[in-house]
Amino acid sequence: MYAILDIETTGGKYNEEGITEIAIYKYDGHKVVDQFISLVNPEREIQPFVVNLTGINSNMLRNAPKFYEVAKRIVEITEDCILVAHNAQFDYRILCTEFKRLGFDFERKSLCTVELSKDLIPNQASYSLGKLVRSLGIPVADRHRAAGDAMATVKLFKMLLDKDSEKSIIQESIRNNPKHQLEPRHIDIISELPSVTGVYYIHKSDGEIIYIGKSNNIKKRINQHFTNTNPKSKKIQALVTAVTYEATGSELVALLKESEEIKRNKPVFNRAQRRKIFTHALYSFTDENGYINLKIDVADGRKTPITTFANRQSGKNFITSALEEFKLCQKLTGIYKTKTSCFKYDIKECNGACIQKESPEDYNKRVKALTEKYSYKSKNLVIIDRGRDVDERSAILIENGVYRGLGYYNLNYQINNLEVLESIITPMENNRDTQHIIQSYLRKKKGLKIVHL
Repeated sequence: MYAILDIETTGGKYNEEGITEIAIYKYDGHKVVDQFISLVNPEREIQPFVVNLTGINSNMLRNAPKFYEVAKRIVEITEDCILVAHNAQFDYRILCTEFKRLGFDFERKSLCTVELSKDLIPNQASYSLGKLVRSLGIPVADRHRAAGDAMATVKLFKMLLDKDSEKSIIQESIRNNPKHQLEPRHIDIISELPSVTGVYYIHKSDGEIIYIGKSNNIKKRINQHFTNTNPKSKKIQALVTAVTYEATGSELVALLKESEEIKRNKPVFNRAQRRKIFTHALYSFTDENGYINLKIDVADGRKTPITTFANRQSGKNFITSALEEFKLCQKLTGIYKTKTSCFKYDIKECNGACIQKESPEDYNKRVKALTEKYSYKSKNLVIIDRGRDVDERSAILIENGVYRGLGYYNLNYQINNLEVLESIITPMENNRDTQHIIQSYLRKKKGLKIVHL
Protein backbone atom coordinates (compact mmCIF):
# COMPACT_ATOMS: atom_id res chain seq x y z
CA MET A 1 0.00 0.00 0.00
CA TYR A 2 1.28 3.47 -0.87
CA ALA A 3 0.52 6.95 0.48
CA ILE A 4 1.12 9.31 -2.45
CA LEU A 5 1.37 12.89 -1.26
CA ASP A 6 2.21 16.46 -2.11
CA ILE A 7 2.83 19.32 0.30
CA GLU A 8 2.77 23.07 -0.33
CA THR A 9 4.79 25.20 2.11
CA THR A 10 5.34 28.80 3.15
CA GLY A 11 8.88 28.82 1.73
CA GLY A 12 11.63 30.46 3.75
CA LYS A 13 14.73 29.19 5.50
CA TYR A 14 15.64 25.50 5.58
CA ASN A 15 13.72 23.65 8.32
CA GLU A 16 11.70 26.78 9.12
CA GLU A 17 9.04 26.24 6.46
CA GLY A 18 5.44 25.56 7.45
CA ILE A 19 2.80 23.49 5.64
CA THR A 20 0.05 25.45 3.87
CA GLU A 21 -1.67 22.55 2.08
CA ILE A 22 -1.38 18.76 2.07
CA ALA A 23 -2.94 16.07 -0.14
CA ILE A 24 -2.53 12.33 0.45
CA TYR A 25 -3.97 9.59 -1.78
CA LYS A 26 -3.85 6.06 -0.36
CA TYR A 27 -3.13 3.86 -3.39
CA ASP A 28 -3.19 0.05 -3.51
CA GLY A 29 -1.28 -0.19 -6.79
CA HIS A 30 -4.47 -0.07 -8.88
CA LYS A 31 -6.84 2.53 -7.47
CA VAL A 32 -7.12 5.22 -4.80
CA VAL A 33 -8.82 3.69 -1.74
CA ASP A 34 -8.71 6.70 0.62
CA GLN A 35 -7.73 10.35 0.49
CA PHE A 36 -7.04 13.35 2.70
CA ILE A 37 -6.84 16.91 1.33
CA SER A 38 -6.66 20.00 3.51
CA LEU A 39 -5.38 23.54 3.75
CA VAL A 40 -3.22 24.01 6.87
CA ASN A 41 -2.69 27.16 8.92
CA PRO A 42 1.14 27.37 9.13
CA GLU A 43 1.08 30.01 11.88
CA ARG A 44 3.68 32.04 10.00
CA GLU A 45 3.97 34.31 6.97
CA ILE A 46 3.97 32.95 3.41
CA GLN A 47 6.79 34.08 1.13
CA PRO A 48 5.48 36.33 -1.72
CA PHE A 49 6.95 34.09 -4.46
CA VAL A 50 5.00 31.13 -3.01
CA VAL A 51 1.75 33.13 -3.05
CA ASN A 52 2.37 33.90 -6.75
CA LEU A 53 3.20 30.25 -7.50
CA THR A 54 0.36 28.51 -5.63
CA GLY A 55 -2.29 31.20 -5.24
CA ILE A 56 -2.52 30.31 -1.52
CA ASN A 57 -2.46 33.43 0.70
CA SER A 58 -2.77 34.13 4.43
CA ASN A 59 -6.44 35.10 4.19
CA MET A 60 -7.30 31.65 2.79
CA LEU A 61 -5.56 29.97 5.74
CA ARG A 62 -6.94 32.07 8.60
CA ASN A 63 -9.66 29.53 9.44
CA ALA A 64 -7.79 26.43 8.21
CA PRO A 65 -6.88 23.73 10.80
CA LYS A 66 -3.43 23.92 12.36
CA PHE A 67 -1.05 21.00 11.84
CA TYR A 68 -1.69 19.43 15.24
CA GLU A 69 -5.41 19.22 14.32
CA VAL A 70 -4.73 17.12 11.18
CA ALA A 71 -1.72 15.17 12.50
CA LYS A 72 -3.75 12.16 13.70
CA ARG A 73 -5.43 11.79 10.27
CA ILE A 74 -2.02 11.92 8.55
CA VAL A 75 -0.68 9.19 10.84
CA GLU A 76 -3.75 6.99 10.21
CA ILE A 77 -3.85 7.30 6.40
CA THR A 78 -0.10 6.65 6.05
CA GLU A 79 0.10 3.75 8.52
CA ASP A 80 1.59 0.57 6.97
CA CYS A 81 2.17 2.54 3.76
CA ILE A 82 5.24 3.50 1.76
CA LEU A 83 5.27 7.27 1.24
CA VAL A 84 5.56 8.25 -2.44
CA ALA A 85 6.26 11.79 -3.59
CA HIS A 86 7.94 13.71 -6.39
CA ASN A 87 11.17 14.74 -4.62
CA ALA A 88 10.19 12.60 -1.61
CA GLN A 89 13.15 13.78 0.46
CA PHE A 90 11.61 17.29 0.67
CA ASP A 91 8.04 16.20 1.54
CA TYR A 92 9.22 13.61 4.05
CA ARG A 93 11.55 16.13 5.74
CA ILE A 94 8.73 18.69 6.06
CA LEU A 95 6.40 16.10 7.64
CA CYS A 96 9.08 14.87 10.07
CA THR A 97 9.86 18.46 11.08
CA GLU A 98 6.19 19.23 11.82
CA PHE A 99 5.75 16.02 13.83
CA LYS A 100 8.98 16.68 15.75
CA ARG A 101 7.52 20.03 16.85
CA LEU A 102 4.67 17.99 18.37
CA GLY A 103 7.14 15.66 20.09
CA PHE A 104 6.26 12.72 17.80
CA ASP A 105 8.74 10.64 15.75
CA PHE A 106 7.16 10.11 12.32
CA GLU A 107 8.86 7.24 10.47
CA ARG A 108 7.80 5.76 7.14
CA LYS A 109 9.55 4.06 4.21
CA SER A 110 9.61 6.37 1.20
CA LEU A 111 9.93 6.26 -2.59
CA CYS A 112 10.86 9.18 -4.82
CA THR A 113 9.20 9.35 -8.25
CA VAL A 114 12.04 11.61 -9.48
CA GLU A 115 14.60 8.86 -8.84
CA LEU A 116 12.30 6.11 -10.16
CA SER A 117 11.61 8.15 -13.31
CA LYS A 118 15.31 8.69 -13.99
CA ASP A 119 15.81 4.93 -13.75
CA LEU A 120 12.70 3.71 -15.62
CA ILE A 121 12.13 6.62 -18.06
CA PRO A 122 15.67 7.79 -18.94
CA ASN A 123 16.71 10.64 -21.26
CA GLN A 124 13.84 13.01 -20.42
CA ALA A 125 14.55 16.70 -20.99
CA SER A 126 13.35 17.53 -17.45
CA TYR A 127 12.24 15.57 -14.39
CA SER A 128 10.25 18.41 -12.81
CA LEU A 129 6.71 17.16 -12.22
CA GLY A 130 4.99 19.53 -14.64
CA LYS A 131 7.35 19.01 -17.58
CA LEU A 132 7.66 15.26 -17.00
CA VAL A 133 3.92 14.49 -16.92
CA ARG A 134 3.36 16.73 -19.94
CA SER A 135 5.99 14.82 -21.94
CA LEU A 136 4.34 11.51 -20.90
CA GLY A 137 0.83 12.58 -21.94
CA ILE A 138 -0.46 12.49 -18.35
CA PRO A 139 -3.32 14.98 -17.81
CA VAL A 140 -2.79 17.32 -14.84
CA ALA A 141 -5.09 19.91 -13.24
CA ASP A 142 -4.48 22.50 -10.48
CA ARG A 143 -0.71 22.62 -10.97
CA HIS A 144 1.17 23.80 -7.84
CA ARG A 145 -1.77 22.90 -5.63
CA ALA A 146 -1.40 19.84 -3.39
CA ALA A 147 -4.39 17.84 -4.72
CA GLY A 148 -3.52 18.44 -8.40
CA ASP A 149 0.17 17.63 -7.99
CA ALA A 150 -0.52 14.58 -5.79
CA MET A 151 -2.99 13.18 -8.35
CA ALA A 152 -0.46 13.76 -11.16
CA THR A 153 2.06 11.83 -9.02
CA VAL A 154 -0.48 8.99 -8.64
CA LYS A 155 -0.78 8.74 -12.44
CA LEU A 156 2.99 8.96 -12.87
CA PHE A 157 3.55 6.25 -10.22
CA LYS A 158 1.00 4.02 -11.97
CA MET A 159 3.05 4.33 -15.18
CA LEU A 160 6.28 3.61 -13.28
CA LEU A 161 4.76 0.41 -11.85
CA ASP A 162 3.90 -0.62 -15.44
CA LYS A 163 7.46 0.08 -16.58
CA ASP A 164 9.08 -1.84 -13.71
CA SER A 165 9.45 -5.14 -15.58
CA GLU A 166 11.66 -6.61 -12.85
CA LYS A 167 8.93 -5.88 -10.24
CA SER A 168 11.46 -4.49 -7.75
CA ILE A 169 8.98 -1.86 -6.45
CA ILE A 170 6.22 -4.36 -5.60
CA GLN A 171 8.64 -6.94 -4.16
CA GLU A 172 10.11 -4.30 -1.83
CA SER A 173 6.56 -3.29 -0.82
CA ILE A 174 5.71 -6.86 0.23
CA ARG A 175 8.99 -7.17 2.17
CA ASN A 176 8.19 -3.99 4.09
CA ASN A 177 4.48 -4.66 4.68
CA PRO A 178 4.06 -6.33 8.09
CA LYS A 179 0.57 -7.61 7.18
CA HIS A 180 2.13 -10.06 4.73
CA GLN A 181 4.56 -11.58 7.22
CA LEU A 182 1.83 -13.81 8.67
CA GLU A 183 0.62 -16.67 6.50
CA PRO A 184 -2.83 -15.62 5.25
CA ARG A 185 -5.44 -18.18 4.35
CA HIS A 186 -5.85 -18.75 0.62
CA ILE A 187 -9.46 -17.60 0.75
CA ASP A 188 -8.31 -14.19 2.07
CA ILE A 189 -5.90 -13.79 -0.84
CA ILE A 190 -8.59 -14.69 -3.39
CA SER A 191 -11.13 -12.30 -1.84
CA GLU A 192 -8.87 -9.33 -2.59
CA LEU A 193 -8.33 -10.20 -6.26
CA PRO A 194 -10.47 -8.85 -9.14
CA SER A 195 -12.01 -10.73 -12.06
CA VAL A 196 -10.05 -8.77 -14.67
CA THR A 197 -7.59 -9.41 -17.49
CA GLY A 198 -3.97 -9.05 -16.46
CA VAL A 199 -0.75 -10.57 -15.15
CA TYR A 200 -0.48 -11.98 -11.62
CA TYR A 201 2.56 -12.59 -9.40
CA ILE A 202 2.69 -15.22 -6.64
CA HIS A 203 5.11 -14.24 -3.84
CA LYS A 204 6.88 -15.91 -0.93
CA SER A 205 7.06 -14.15 2.45
CA ASP A 206 10.30 -12.34 1.53
CA GLY A 207 8.64 -10.83 -1.57
CA GLU A 208 10.36 -13.16 -4.08
CA ILE A 209 8.17 -13.96 -7.09
CA ILE A 210 7.81 -17.74 -7.45
CA TYR A 211 5.28 -17.79 -10.31
CA ILE A 212 4.05 -15.38 -13.00
CA GLY A 213 0.89 -16.05 -14.99
CA LYS A 214 -1.63 -14.35 -17.27
CA SER A 215 -5.41 -14.66 -17.22
CA ASN A 216 -8.59 -13.06 -18.52
CA ASN A 217 -10.01 -13.63 -15.00
CA ILE A 218 -7.29 -13.34 -12.35
CA LYS A 219 -9.53 -14.28 -9.40
CA LYS A 220 -10.73 -17.46 -11.13
CA ARG A 221 -7.18 -18.45 -12.17
CA ILE A 222 -5.71 -18.03 -8.66
CA ASN A 223 -8.61 -20.06 -7.28
CA GLN A 224 -7.57 -22.86 -9.66
CA HIS A 225 -3.95 -22.64 -8.41
CA PHE A 226 -5.20 -23.00 -4.82
CA THR A 227 -7.59 -25.90 -5.49
CA ASN A 228 -5.58 -27.97 -8.00
CA THR A 229 -3.94 -31.12 -6.61
CA ASN A 230 -1.03 -31.51 -9.06
CA PRO A 231 2.52 -31.39 -7.58
CA LYS A 232 3.31 -27.86 -8.82
CA SER A 233 0.07 -26.41 -7.41
CA LYS A 234 0.68 -28.07 -4.04
CA LYS A 235 4.17 -26.53 -3.84
CA ILE A 236 2.78 -23.11 -4.71
CA GLN A 237 0.02 -23.49 -2.09
CA ALA A 238 2.63 -24.28 0.58
CA LEU A 239 4.85 -21.27 -0.24
CA VAL A 240 2.41 -18.50 -1.20
CA THR A 241 2.18 -15.52 1.14
CA ALA A 242 0.80 -12.88 -1.23
CA VAL A 243 -0.55 -12.49 -4.75
CA THR A 244 -0.16 -9.17 -6.54
CA TYR A 245 -1.46 -8.39 -10.00
CA GLU A 246 -1.31 -5.88 -12.80
CA ALA A 247 -4.53 -5.22 -14.69
CA THR A 248 -3.83 -4.76 -18.41
CA GLY A 249 -7.28 -4.44 -20.01
CA SER A 250 -5.81 -6.01 -23.14
CA GLU A 251 -5.13 -9.73 -23.47
CA LEU A 252 -2.28 -8.95 -25.90
CA VAL A 253 -0.56 -6.71 -23.32
CA ALA A 254 -1.01 -9.45 -20.69
CA LEU A 255 0.56 -12.07 -22.97
CA LEU A 256 3.53 -9.84 -23.83
CA LYS A 257 4.14 -8.74 -20.22
CA GLU A 258 3.92 -12.34 -18.99
CA SER A 259 6.49 -13.47 -21.57
CA GLU A 260 8.86 -10.57 -20.83
CA GLU A 261 8.65 -10.76 -17.05
CA ILE A 262 9.09 -14.54 -16.84
CA LYS A 263 12.34 -14.12 -18.80
CA ARG A 264 13.51 -11.24 -16.56
CA ASN A 265 12.50 -12.60 -13.15
CA LYS A 266 12.95 -16.35 -13.81
CA PRO A 267 10.42 -17.51 -11.17
CA VAL A 268 11.18 -21.00 -9.88
CA PHE A 269 7.84 -22.54 -10.94
CA ASN A 270 7.94 -20.98 -14.41
CA ARG A 271 11.45 -22.33 -15.01
CA ALA A 272 10.18 -25.83 -14.34
CA GLN A 273 7.87 -25.62 -17.36
CA ARG A 274 10.03 -23.55 -19.73
CA ARG A 275 9.11 -24.29 -23.32
CA LYS A 276 8.56 -22.69 -26.70
CA ILE A 277 5.14 -21.19 -27.12
CA PHE A 278 5.05 -22.21 -30.79
CA THR A 279 6.15 -25.34 -32.63
CA HIS A 280 5.33 -24.70 -36.32
CA ALA A 281 5.70 -21.85 -38.79
CA LEU A 282 4.67 -20.76 -42.27
CA TYR A 283 7.58 -20.48 -44.72
CA SER A 284 7.79 -19.50 -48.38
CA PHE A 285 10.07 -20.45 -51.27
CA THR A 286 10.03 -19.87 -55.02
CA ASP A 287 9.94 -22.97 -57.23
CA GLU A 288 11.68 -23.53 -60.57
CA ASN A 289 8.67 -22.09 -62.44
CA GLY A 290 8.77 -18.80 -60.52
CA TYR A 291 5.74 -19.43 -58.27
CA ILE A 292 5.92 -18.61 -54.55
CA ASN A 293 5.08 -21.76 -52.60
CA LEU A 294 3.89 -21.79 -48.98
CA LYS A 295 4.63 -24.54 -46.49
CA ILE A 296 3.73 -25.29 -42.87
CA ASP A 297 6.81 -26.81 -41.22
CA VAL A 298 8.45 -27.36 -37.85
CA ALA A 299 9.77 -24.01 -36.55
CA ASP A 300 13.44 -23.53 -37.46
CA GLY A 301 15.41 -20.71 -35.82
CA ARG A 302 17.66 -20.40 -38.86
CA LYS A 303 14.75 -19.39 -41.13
CA THR A 304 12.53 -16.30 -41.11
CA PRO A 305 8.85 -17.31 -40.94
CA ILE A 306 5.89 -15.38 -42.29
CA THR A 307 3.97 -16.27 -39.13
CA THR A 308 4.07 -18.95 -36.42
CA PHE A 309 1.62 -21.41 -34.83
CA ALA A 310 1.21 -23.15 -31.49
CA ASN A 311 0.94 -26.52 -33.29
CA ARG A 312 0.68 -28.10 -36.76
CA GLN A 313 -3.13 -28.25 -36.71
CA SER A 314 -3.34 -24.50 -36.06
CA GLY A 315 -1.13 -23.96 -39.11
CA LYS A 316 -3.29 -26.24 -41.28
CA ASN A 317 -6.43 -24.38 -40.22
CA PHE A 318 -4.78 -21.08 -41.15
CA ILE A 319 -3.73 -22.28 -44.62
CA THR A 320 -7.18 -23.74 -45.31
CA SER A 321 -8.75 -20.37 -44.51
CA ALA A 322 -6.10 -18.45 -46.50
CA LEU A 323 -6.82 -20.60 -49.60
CA GLU A 324 -10.34 -19.19 -49.70
CA GLU A 325 -9.43 -15.61 -48.74
CA PHE A 326 -6.62 -15.18 -51.28
CA LYS A 327 -7.73 -17.69 -53.95
CA LEU A 328 -4.53 -19.71 -53.65
CA CYS A 329 -3.62 -23.08 -55.15
CA GLN A 330 -3.87 -26.21 -52.97
CA LYS A 331 -0.79 -27.74 -54.60
CA LEU A 332 1.41 -24.64 -54.07
CA THR A 333 0.42 -24.39 -50.40
CA GLY A 334 1.21 -28.03 -49.65
CA ILE A 335 -2.41 -28.96 -48.90
CA TYR A 336 -2.97 -31.23 -51.95
CA LYS A 337 -0.05 -33.40 -53.08
CA THR A 338 -0.19 -34.12 -56.79
CA LYS A 339 2.00 -34.03 -59.90
CA THR A 340 -0.81 -32.58 -62.01
CA SER A 341 -3.60 -30.08 -61.25
CA CYS A 342 -5.05 -29.59 -57.76
CA PHE A 343 -8.61 -30.54 -56.82
CA LYS A 344 -9.77 -26.93 -56.78
CA TYR A 345 -8.66 -26.46 -60.39
CA ASP A 346 -10.76 -29.45 -61.38
CA ILE A 347 -13.85 -27.81 -59.86
CA LYS A 348 -13.00 -24.42 -61.41
CA GLU A 349 -11.93 -22.76 -58.10
CA CYS A 350 -8.21 -22.45 -58.90
CA ASN A 351 -6.81 -20.34 -61.73
CA GLY A 352 -4.31 -23.04 -62.71
CA ALA A 353 -1.01 -21.99 -61.11
CA CYS A 354 -0.55 -25.70 -60.33
CA ILE A 355 -0.17 -26.45 -64.06
CA GLN A 356 1.31 -23.06 -65.09
CA LYS A 357 -1.95 -21.84 -66.64
CA GLU A 358 -1.93 -18.72 -64.47
CA SER A 359 1.16 -16.51 -64.75
CA PRO A 360 3.58 -16.45 -61.79
CA GLU A 361 3.21 -12.64 -61.61
CA ASP A 362 -0.58 -12.78 -61.11
CA TYR A 363 -0.45 -15.67 -58.63
CA ASN A 364 2.46 -14.22 -56.64
CA LYS A 365 0.57 -10.91 -56.13
CA ARG A 366 -2.02 -12.77 -54.04
CA VAL A 367 0.65 -14.65 -52.06
CA LYS A 368 2.37 -11.32 -51.32
CA ALA A 369 -0.98 -9.90 -50.18
CA LEU A 370 -1.19 -12.74 -47.64
CA THR A 371 2.38 -12.08 -46.48
CA GLU A 372 1.66 -8.36 -46.19
CA LYS A 373 -1.41 -8.98 -44.07
CA TYR A 374 -0.02 -11.56 -41.66
CA SER A 375 3.59 -10.43 -41.26
CA TYR A 376 4.72 -7.08 -39.83
CA LYS A 377 8.26 -7.45 -41.25
CA SER A 378 9.73 -4.00 -42.12
CA LYS A 379 6.53 -2.24 -40.98
CA ASN A 380 6.19 0.77 -38.67
CA LEU A 381 2.93 0.59 -36.79
CA VAL A 382 1.12 0.86 -33.46
CA ILE A 383 -1.43 -1.78 -32.43
CA ILE A 384 -4.20 -0.11 -30.41
CA ASP A 385 -6.13 -2.30 -27.95
CA ARG A 386 -8.24 -1.95 -24.82
CA GLY A 387 -6.87 -0.08 -21.80
CA ARG A 388 -7.56 -0.52 -18.10
CA ASP A 389 -10.16 2.27 -17.99
CA VAL A 390 -12.79 3.56 -20.40
CA ASP A 391 -10.71 6.66 -21.26
CA GLU A 392 -7.50 4.71 -21.83
CA ARG A 393 -6.04 2.58 -24.61
CA SER A 394 -2.99 0.33 -24.80
CA ALA A 395 -0.36 0.76 -27.52
CA ILE A 396 2.10 -1.84 -28.85
CA LEU A 397 4.88 -0.27 -30.94
CA ILE A 398 6.48 -2.00 -33.96
CA GLU A 399 9.39 -0.17 -35.63
CA ASN A 400 10.83 -1.52 -38.90
CA GLY A 401 9.30 -4.91 -38.11
CA VAL A 402 10.81 -5.00 -34.60
CA TYR A 403 8.65 -5.08 -31.45
CA ARG A 404 9.82 -2.14 -29.30
CA GLY A 405 7.50 -2.29 -26.31
CA LEU A 406 4.09 -1.27 -24.97
CA GLY A 407 2.36 1.39 -22.91
CA TYR A 408 -0.91 3.16 -22.19
CA TYR A 409 -2.22 6.54 -23.24
CA ASN A 410 -5.19 8.72 -22.35
CA LEU A 411 -7.74 9.31 -25.10
CA ASN A 412 -7.26 13.08 -24.68
CA TYR A 413 -3.88 12.66 -26.40
CA GLN A 414 -3.30 11.75 -30.03
CA ILE A 415 -1.26 8.56 -30.38
CA ASN A 416 0.39 9.90 -33.55
CA ASN A 417 2.36 12.35 -31.38
CA LEU A 418 5.63 10.45 -31.64
CA GLU A 419 7.34 12.21 -28.71
CA VAL A 420 4.55 11.23 -26.31
CA LEU A 421 4.40 7.73 -27.82
CA GLU A 422 8.13 7.10 -27.28
CA SER A 423 7.90 8.34 -23.69
CA ILE A 424 4.98 6.13 -22.65
CA ILE A 425 6.38 2.97 -24.24
CA THR A 426 8.09 0.54 -21.85
CA PRO A 427 10.98 -0.95 -23.88
CA MET A 428 10.76 -4.73 -24.20
CA GLU A 429 12.76 -7.46 -25.86
CA ASN A 430 11.97 -8.48 -29.41
CA ASN A 431 12.30 -12.26 -29.77
CA ARG A 432 10.61 -15.20 -31.51
CA ASP A 433 8.11 -15.59 -28.64
CA THR A 434 6.93 -11.99 -28.82
CA GLN A 435 6.66 -12.18 -32.62
CA HIS A 436 4.51 -15.30 -32.29
CA ILE A 437 2.29 -13.69 -29.62
CA ILE A 438 1.68 -10.57 -31.74
CA GLN A 439 1.11 -12.44 -35.02
CA SER A 440 -1.26 -14.94 -33.40
CA TYR A 441 -3.24 -12.15 -31.76
CA LEU A 442 -3.49 -10.19 -35.02
CA ARG A 443 -4.85 -13.31 -36.76
CA LYS A 444 -7.49 -13.90 -34.09
CA LYS A 445 -8.63 -10.31 -33.45
CA LYS A 446 -9.91 -9.06 -36.79
CA GLY A 447 -11.22 -5.69 -35.53
CA LEU A 448 -8.02 -4.37 -33.97
CA LYS A 449 -7.15 -0.75 -34.69
CA ILE A 450 -3.70 -0.43 -36.31
CA VAL A 451 -2.04 2.96 -36.85
CA HIS A 452 0.67 2.98 -39.52
CA LEU A 453 3.47 5.42 -38.77
